[in-house]
Formats: sequence, structure tokens, C-alpha cells
Amino acid sequence: MAKHFEGIYPAVTTQMREDYSIDYEATSRNIERLIQAGCHGMIMLGTVGENCSLEWDEKLEVVKTAVAASRGRVKIMSGVAEYTSAGAARYAKAMQGVGTDGLMVLPAMVYKADDRETINHFRTVAGACDLPIMIYNNPIVYGVDTTPGMFAELADVETIVAIKESSDDVRRLTDLINAVGARYELLSGVDDLVVESVMLGASGWVSGLINAFPEESVEMYNLAVAGRYAEAVEIYRWFMPVLHLDCFSKLVQYIKFAQMKTGLGSEVTRPPRMALVGEERVRIGTIIDAAISARPRLTAE
Repeated sequence: MAKHFEGIYPAVTTQMREDYSIDYEATSRNIERLIQAGCHGMIMLGTVGENCSLEWDEKLEVVKTAVAASRGRVKIMSGVAEYTSAGAARYAKAMQGVGTDGLMVLPAMVYKADDRETINHFRTVAGACDLPIMIYNNPIVYGVDTTPGMFAELADVETIVAIKESSDDVRRLTDLINAVGARYELLSGVDDLVVESVMLGASGWVSGLINAFPEESVEMYNLAVAGRYAEAVEIYRWFMPVLHLDCFSKLVQYIKFAQMKTGLGSEVTRPPRMALVGEERVRIGTIIDAAISARPRLTAE
């Protein structure tokens, strides 16, 4: 099976200025840093990219910015997170027109669809364009679980080629392989489960904290893919307190805060998300600072 999304795909932050306007230049710089670190593609406008906080024209401009910044060196994907199936299909068609290489499609926002409705949503989006699609399964956050049985039902949709598995249950990877074999590419979507996911057959990683620690993330992943698990786990244990920050409702604020602390971006998020304050800011800052002070020596250095 041809691999469309093998490797490391950062869920790229959308950089913003103090007035909450989008800083397209800073977003481009972030993409360049991630490319130089060795990433294989970029996912723009996922959860970490604050998709649902952006207007339609802003979304198009962010993706156009990413395509221009990439200059064909890596694949550029866009998240699809709209409120209706028709809106998601319209967005998917627009993404094909701006040079995007693929889509990461979420269930329809807000409404908690049942299995039949969820399958119909994904079919509708896939029918609107010819782009390869990764389905983002995150039942903890979005309240809709796309199960292995549902992926078996979707197996006839040729452009649905990959799954970002974020159910927080690493056993799901084995269940998917048992249910559908090698029909889909499997990508780990939970930062603090990535090494286990690679061991169980994931061929890629969609990461949030890579925005703040790109080189360490790439080295850890590459070691795991090479089967050098002892070396990968050494970095993993150092990284784990920070990787846990990917699993909270404020993951966007936490990731951008880490990015600011490592000098790789702004912590500004668009309301309703607000900057961390008080005890929470101190607590999260302490975790990040500890990781910065104990950064491991990488073999690439």
C-alpha cells in the first residue's frame, strides 16, 4: 500500500499577535523550523491550530501561507472542522483549490452524531474532493468515536487512507489492524503514547509538543521507528511530563506557552482561550522549565 502520511506531522500552531490577529510571517517561520528539524509534513488548522477560532478567509490564508512556506519540500494538510457536512464538503473542495496535499477530517462540530451519521459525514467530505484523507478519531474531546467496525464500513472510500488515532487507548491500534488489516495508515495522535504506538504498528505521528521541542521529538520518533527502543525511551522519559500536557482541554494554551518558553513562538491564543495565569501558569511553567534545563544531548548534535 502506498504511504501518503508516513512520518512526523506536527499539528502546527497558528501564530497570533497581541491583538489576536494572525501573524502569518511567524507561522511561516515555525513551519521552516519544523521542516529543518526533519518533519515530513504539516497539519494546519487542527485543534492546536485553533481551527474553530478562525474565520473562513483566515483559514484559507493560513493554508496558503503553509503551502508557500513549504515550497514543495513537505506535504501540507489542513484540518476540516466545520459544523455541518455541507460546510465541511465546501471547505474540502476549497482546500483542493489552494494546493493542499491532504485533509485531516474531524466529525461535525458540536452535534454528537451517531454511527450512521458519522459515516455519512465522512463520505460526504470525501465525495467533495480528490484529496487523500486522514480521519481524526478523538472521542474524548469530540464525543464521537469512529470505531474499528465503522472504519471497516468506510473501507470502500478509496480517498480515506489514514487514521489519526487519539482515543487514548493504545489497544485500539491492534483492534484496528485486526479489523481492517493494512487498509489504513495508522498515526499516533497522542503525544504521550507515541513510542508504544510505533511499536504496535503506527507509521506516523501527529504531534503537538513538537512545536516547542522539534529536534528532540524527531530524534525520539526516528529512534523508535528504527527499533532502537532503549534510546527512544531515554528521551521519552525526559519528555513525558511535557508530553502529558497534550492531554488536557487547555492543550493549545499549554503548547503555545511551551513554544514561547523555548523561544519558538508566541503564547497568544484567540478567546475564548486565554493566557495562563496564577497557580496554573506557575505549575505548567515549572514542568516546561524542568524539561528545558535537562534537555538530552542528541546524536545529531
